[in-house]
Amino acid sequence: MPVEWRFTPDDVARLRFAFSPMWELVASLRVLRAPGRHSLHLPWLRAVRPRLREVDLTDLFALVPVRGYVPDFLTPPPDTPLPDFAAELERVRATPPTTAYEEMVWVQTSDPAALRRFADDPAEGVRRVTDQLLAYWTVAIEEFWPRIRALLEGDVMGRARMLAAGGVRELFADLHPGVAWHGDRLVTAKNCDYDGDLGGDGLVLVPSAFSWPDVWVMYEPYLPMLCYPARGVGTLWTDGSPPCTPEALAALIGRTRAQVLTALAEPGSTSGLARRLGLTPGAVSQHLAVLSDAGLVARRRLGREVLYRRTPAGESLADVS
Repeated sequence: MPVEWRFTPDDVARLRFAFSPMWELVASLRVLRAPGRHSLHLPWLRAVRPRLREVDLTDLFALVPVRGYVPDFLTPPPDTPLPDFAAELERVRATPPTTAYEEMVWVQTSDPAALRRFADDPAEGVRRVTDQLLAYWTVAIEEFWPRIRALLEGDVMGRARMLAAGGVRELFADLHPGVAWHGDRLVTAKNCDYDGDLGGDGLVLVPSAFSWPDVWVMYEPYLPMLCYPARGVGTLWTDGSPPCTPEALAALIGRTRAQVLTALAEPGSTSGLARRLGLTPGAVSQHLAVLSDAGLVARRRLGREVLYRRTPAGESLADVS
């Protein structure tokens, strides 16, 4: 049973890309529960599973089965190309209880007792789910988000160039084996049956790391959206361990400061660096301040998150061996 969208010229013109930390968070729950289907994420699984022993995920596991429907309120369509996790979390928190209940009843779960508890008080159920999403993000995803986001940004930039150069036919020919473009129609092989016009709203294309190897779709009453595996996802964890600190660099600026600078091979937040390096956020913040004053790192705010990256001078210094 496929999902089939019909495009008008306005819909083609309104094709756009975005990515979503909330979509990654929810998709990763399936990786956590069915690692055999997602073997390329085993390095991430080995890192986070010991941390999750004290985290209550009962409601999330009930609402996000290994296969089948996931309530749409858990994955609101991105409303900006660079969504902020905190803002997306508030959108989930603001879900009307009636909407949450109506979507929850479609879930086929292995924990019906948890769903009955949710159905008895959907407003309280949404509160519990939101709290569990935040706890899970903090423990399992936040540290790795800069790495994941870099992959997603690379996919968006590459596919935007492809769309500009070859149009929608070339774009969808390379998107996923289960996605096909037929003239003015996009057909997606999914275990659901839907056929409708986009109606001028266009389509949001959302690359994902944790959705691999599947595609996810969302349609009315929500904004039409297609979530697909990001290109290059197989290399996401190939250098998953923190790089070694070159002795010459450590001798020059100090071992801990050298560890921070070396770990910024990809942009990172204070909390993510602290978890990765086994330091306190306060200590990492102090080292980042010194590195920033020296012109070796720069900071950039994305929503409520502040990310640090190496400057060209920092890149040159990190190459010291």
